[in-house]
Amino acid sequence: MKVSASMLASDFSRLAEEVRLVERAGADMVHLDVMDGVFVPNLTFGPPVIAAMRPHTNLFFDVHLMMQYPDRLVDAFVKAGADSINFHIESAAPVQETLRRIREAGVKTALTLKPNTPAEAVFPYLDQLDMVLVMTVEPGFGGQKFMADMMPKVTAIRKEAGRRGLPLSIQVDGGVNEESAKVAAAAGADIAVIGSAFFKAADPAALTAEVQKL
Repeated sequence: MKVSASMLASDFSRLAEEVRLVERAGADMVHLDVMDGVFVPNLTFGPPVIAAMRPHTNLFFDVHLMMQYPDRLVDAFVKAGADSINFHIESAAPVQETLRRIREAGVKTALTLKPNTPAEAVFPYLDQLDMVLVMTVEPGFGGQKFMADMMPKVTAIRKEAGRRGLPLSIQVDGGVNEESAKVAAAAGADIAVIGSAFFKAADPAALTAEVQKL
């Protein structure tokens, strides 16, 4: 299982140091939650902050757009250094057109599902995706409890991707720690987005290594 460290749980006053910590700990990816205060009731950061972090690590930047209109800023996030752009199927963006623009910009495509959205909502787009993110909390705030009842959704997406022979990655995000990562891996997820558990860990490298063994 790959580990994607969520910067939402980091110290925003020390982002350069925190992203270097993620790399030293051996994480595979950096998860960057962009919130607009409309799609979710919180605000975080945008392209300028991501661009400022980019020179401090060569890790893969997975940019998760919790935005009502993510399509409006695709080019800005690509320019800022995104390696993957991940937007919500529940947003107001035209899904096909937005996926096409992301792909043409040369970065990986991903769709995210909120807890109340069924797995089947992404099935029409699976052949256009590199990754699906299944939220295991309601998006907007870190530190919430992992929703294990989202695991059948993960399994359904994995089964459908397997049936079609698609090399799809499936992320889980929300309340993920060493124990809940085991549950997610058993359900078919292969990327764990870890925020609070990572940045509060006494030894982030040890935590990372344990999850990567799954």
